[in-house]
Amino acid sequence: MRMKKLDCIATIEISSHQIQVAREFALKVIETVDYADSNQSNKDKIAEDHFISKIGEEAVKTCYENLGFAVSAIDYTIYNGKDKSWESDIFINNYPLAVKTQKVSSAIKYGLSWTFQSSEFRNDPILQNPDAWVCFVECDDSHNFSCRVFPPIQIKSLTFRAPQLPHLLGKKKVVYAKDFVHL
Repeated sequence: MRMKKLDCIATIEISSHQIQVAREFALKVIETVDYADSNQSNKDKIAEDHFISKIGEEAVKTCYENLGFAVSAIDYTIYNGKDKSWESDIFINNYPLAVKTQKVSSAIKYGLSWTFQSSEFRNDPILQNPDAWVCFVECDDSHNFSCRVFPPIQIKSLTFRAPQLPHLLGKKKVVYAKDFVHL
């Protein structure tokens, strides 16, 4: 099956309601996760990462709804520990789509990029499916969380690199925007 693509990068404004729901989710989910295998114990950072991830999902949902597609609801279920869902983040016309989001403040430090979990303890299942589609999002955390939604791309078309931060080596794989063929 083939995912219908966006033709270009779309800018999406995020509503105050979407921000509120994503923030509430992030504050609840931090009590149910353990990222010790990624050397991450800072609960504020974990909450911010989950918040930005949900904002990215909301942006993709809005983007595709604006184009007239049927889009699944965002999953705001709080899962405990190993019960975490590894199902796709969103479904467009019943077709699975992963969403990866990076905030602008991080892009300034590390380059516009997105991370995938890849360690001996936890792996992002999408990495095992070369035909799967992922949609990358850049979220402006300095101004109303507006987002740039990039056209979806298949995993097999991505170039994965090592993370810049030494403590993430062997735990994450990174995709840099500069490696996209279509940019």
